[in-house]
Amino acid sequence: MLAVPDLVATLGGLLTLGVPREGAEVDDLTIAEPAQGIFGQPGDLLLGVGVETAEAAAALVTAAAAAGAGGVVLRRSLARGRGVRDRARREGVALVELAEQASWAHLVWLLRGVLDRAAVGPGRRDDAPVQDDLFALADAAAALVDAPVTVEDAQSRVLAYSSRQDDADPARVSTIVGRRVPDEVLSALRAQGVFRRMAKSGEPIFVPASPLLRPRLVIPVRAGGEWLGSIWAVVEERPDAAVVAELVHTSSVVALHLLRLRAQADLTRRVAADRVRAVLSGNDSGADEWLPDGPWRVVALGVDDASLRGLDVWESVLRRHAWNQPLVAELDGRLYAVTRETDESSPGTWAWLRGVVAQVRAEGLHLTARAGRPAYRPIDLDRSRAEANEASRLAGQRDSRSDAVVEHEDLWAAVTVARAAAALPQEALGPLRLLQEHDEVGGTDYLQTLTAWLDHPGAPTAAARAIHVHPNTMRYRMGRIADLAGLDLDDPVVRLAVRLQLAGVRGGESSA
Repeated sequence: MLAVPDLVATLGGLLTLGVPREGAEVDDLTIAEPAQGIFGQPGDLLLGVGVETAEAAAALVTAAAAAGAGGVVLRRSLARGRGVRDRARREGVALVELAEQASWAHLVWLLRGVLDRAAVGPGRRDDAPVQDDLFALADAAAALVDAPVTVEDAQSRVLAYSSRQDDADPARVSTIVGRRVPDEVLSALRAQGVFRRMAKSGEPIFVPASPLLRPRLVIPVRAGGEWLGSIWAVVEERPDAAVVAELVHTSSVVALHLLRLRAQADLTRRVAADRVRAVLSGNDSGADEWLPDGPWRVVALGVDDASLRGLDVWESVLRRHAWNQPLVAELDGRLYAVTRETDESSPGTWAWLRGVVAQVRAEGLHLTARAGRPAYRPIDLDRSRAEANEASRLAGQRDSRSDAVVEHEDLWAAVTVARAAAALPQEALGPLRLLQEHDEVGGTDYLQTLTAWLDHPGAPTAAARAIHVHPNTMRYRMGRIADLAGLDLDDPVVRLAVRLQLAGVRGGESSA
């Protein structure tokens, strides 16, 4: 069974959830035939293909509820009618809106692919037939234009290419080998406005020759007004109008395949994220079936730039560095990855991730990765997650660039102090209470001064520098502290007790 909100999100742009229903799930499709009394089986997604009036739409919703359907799909103009929406709420039926320009036939094809994918799970490569079809379409387009062809997505990643590439130029060869258009070629095409034109229009584009490229004919691939990708043919001159028209027709078929590929990828990503969230929450049921061989580390992922969405940034970075199916998920407002703990440095390992963070930080993207200790059983991943959070919090307090990538083990001393301080009351005890009250009433900084003094034993100049005061000021304050509190800082037990209390009262912070 597939949750209706997940199904709608997978086909975002074509479908919108108009009226949600908690727990609504579907596992099959039925095209409604009211005249024959066909409204599907329990759990079906009922498609109102021939429904044209608000009255018929409301009646279909009622019939769907009686049949136990998981949801009803209607054209957006009908689904947004007040009477239809009220009927869906009253009957307890999930109502899904289909975009006005979308084809019912295309929708059925895409939904069938998504539901079949959900039925067999992400272990089966259901995208392989779609990829095969794209390669066949590339060959067909190459035969039409009598030139080498590639099919690319909107990020200029190569999805398929024709078997004929004998006339390809060096840029085309690099594109196919690297599965992506080279950066210098992308820059040249952007300067010519090629991508801007593809994003705005479905009109074919002829790109003249340049020092980097031979001439190319570009056919944008669009569906429902959205730019999905493009077909590129290396040509010597612009083909005649009939050939271009055939390529444009081919692009509409390519669009369906790109929509299906995206739907399958979105579904796979959602299923993987749900599994990661479950195992990070302590539910290890079935984890052995999809987790790679352990041990593992849970890593708290961060982005220093608050204007960026962490999940999008990290997924892009991880995939760009060859982790094709990253085990990444958001849980309780935080972003985590489950990495393998091995001596190897292959995609998906902790050693590899450390290198990725170092590389992207050198490029100006300030990411952070703080890891919990290794987990040797799936049930231990919850513990590793808690440690990753602890490492992230403590590393953030130290505000050191070297703490962008850390392991929980690296912070053992800070962890020990923080855990001990957390067990103490937040209110100061004994002589420290007198100093705290003096700070609160008199506006002094005796607790900060005492923290710096203990953090820099035998080095008053360094202690003064840590809190930005003159060494004489530091000595004067320590004299006042001795008069007020009567602390014997030569006693090791007193020093330990005072420092732990200071850590608890001041949030575990250091003076440095």
